[in-house]
Amino acid sequence: MSNAIVVAKANAVAGIGSADYLTLTIAGQRFGIPVASVQDVLGPQKITRIPLAPPEIAGALNLRGRIVTAYDVRRRLGLPPAAAGGMSVVVEHRGEPYSLMIDSVSEVLSLPNSAYEPSPPTLNARWRDVSGGIYRLDGGLLVVLEIDRLLLFGTALAA
Repeated sequence: MSNAIVVAKANAVAGIGSADYLTLTIAGQRFGIPVASVQDVLGPQKITRIPLAPPEIAGALNLRGRIVTAYDVRRRLGLPPAAAGGMSVVVEHRGEPYSLMIDSVSEVLSLPNSAYEPSPPTLNARWRDVSGGIYRLDGGLLVVLEIDRLLLFGTALAA
């Protein structure tokens, strides 16, 4: 985890300053990931299946000559499969690039850390496992995804 993300988390817990999130939509729900985690945003990509990979691994794609693991966020969150044609957000986890398959990307929001709340106990257990907290927005909740927790392989079906 980068120092910028560690500092942002500490500030969020303390309610100091603000944090920037790239907002994504998955199955009609808004999620946010720290902008500092984002390396690239991609349109639909050709994905090659990887035999014997964990179920949440959709396959691999070629991004400018680099092999990137495609991660099915819907499967990880226990949601039904999406129609073809979604987008991907590329993040780095433990030195490796991952393409998070999502429905769409919305905007970057700068949100005050004082409005950050822990994930409520009523949030779906799978979602709570990968969420650092929430923001209450006018249109509903923004669930903040923690990349380190989201990319724990093999835990998606155990929840």
